[in-house]
Amino acid sequence: MKTYASRKPVPPYDALSPEGKRCIRGWWAFDWASQPYFTLGLTFVFGPYFASVASDYFLATGLDEVAADAQAQSLWSLGQTITGILIAICAPVLGALADNTGKRMPWIVAFSLFYIIGAAGLWYLTPDGSFLTGALICFGIGLIGAEFTTIFTNSLLPDLGNAQQIGRISGWGFAIGYAGGVTALFIMLLLFVEQDGGTTLIGLAPALGLDPETMEGTRFVGPFMAAWYIIFMIPFALWVREAPRPRIPGGVPKALGDLATLVKSLPGKVSLTAYLGSSMFYRDALNALYAFGGTYAALVLNWSIVQVGIFGIIAAIFSAIATFVGGLVDERTGPKPIIIAMILVLIAVCAFILGMTRDSIWGVLLAEGSTLPDTAFFICGAIIGSAGGVLQASSRTMMVRHAEPGKPTEAFGLYALSGKATAFLGPGLIFLTTTTFGDTRLGMLPLIVLFAIGLFLLFWVKPGGLAEELEGTT
Repeated sequence: MKTYASRKPVPPYDALSPEGKRCIRGWWAFDWASQPYFTLGLTFVFGPYFASVASDYFLATGLDEVAADAQAQSLWSLGQTITGILIAICAPVLGALADNTGKRMPWIVAFSLFYIIGAAGLWYLTPDGSFLTGALICFGIGLIGAEFTTIFTNSLLPDLGNAQQIGRISGWGFAIGYAGGVTALFIMLLLFVEQDGGTTLIGLAPALGLDPETMEGTRFVGPFMAAWYIIFMIPFALWVREAPRPRIPGGVPKALGDLATLVKSLPGKVSLTAYLGSSMFYRDALNALYAFGGTYAALVLNWSIVQVGIFGIIAAIFSAIATFVGGLVDERTGPKPIIIAMILVLIAVCAFILGMTRDSIWGVLLAEGSTLPDTAFFICGAIIGSAGGVLQASSRTMMVRHAEPGKPTEAFGLYALSGKATAFLGPGLIFLTTTTFGDTRLGMLPLIVLFAIGLFLLFWVKPGGLAEELEGTT
């Protein structure tokens, strides 16, 4: 009977050596360090700030408010689309190359510099909109750094535990990441981000003498994320040790050849292929939902950046709690049932948001000045944060179950490709929908379709991953 080679069983966490526990904690530190780029940068501070600046810029050119809002969202989506294409092209090749060189740490260092430089450059987006294009480029550089470092740190996960334990390790890593994101968001809102009156959420002038007139407190989000990453990657650098792996000569040509061989083998690996396809669609939808949740609130509900930030705090808190619990559930049930349940929840939330405006909810008119849309969107944010966090953590676990031993980085490079091969699709469809209909709210409609496709493809995914599929071929 053909069996799938497995790694040596790893003892329960409590039985691990102090070095083993430190290694896991150091690995968790990366999630804490890197999450603010997505929480503060992509969704709750810089994204809405960019949308507001861009909208004002387009208003000044003579567009009406609806058209200016749609143009602002279209520009933001265009930047995400281009960045996603670059990541999709490079990720699998870099993964294969890293496996062949036998080292992943140098790649983590190199792309950490992308993260830091890109984040720091966001400071230069002033309220007059003169740096809109430059800000998109800087944000893209930082996002490339965040995504690529994640590929290489994810590939370390199989060495941290056995098939059951990685569900908890992955889930708790995401929980710690969300806790880091919400902590960073708290600090930004309390000490730096200006409200309309020029003071922060607690009534103080922005810290460090930053000028509220030129939005320096909000713009400080870029340097803040860069400094946060540098400081909290120290435990990762000190405690995480990569297991020795043989170097395979051949460089880029060899890496490309190995990648081509893997891709050619996919038709014979139905579960892996179906999972990559499924995750390609539902992660694209989730990332687009994260990317445009804050801008949606700013443009459709006319929220201030502080309101969006509070929304982010609520979402992140629920995410941290949910992913912590989800990691324990994953350890017992496996990732597939969790993935299915979370996709269904996200489809329902997107459908609800699609029918909500400032004045009505699914055609039911509200009293003038009603706060019901605000309350409803806060609840939606908590649900999106919870379901999205659990979905991401269990997806990472499922990919480990489909990774071939000895080539984890190549597998996660392919996983990144599946997540970015159509990364332009979500933003691109939002761009197309909002541009065609001139209505920001309708940007949610394509996301429902993408989630549904991902759910359908899960039918062919084996809960046990590659091992179960190969054993079934005997």
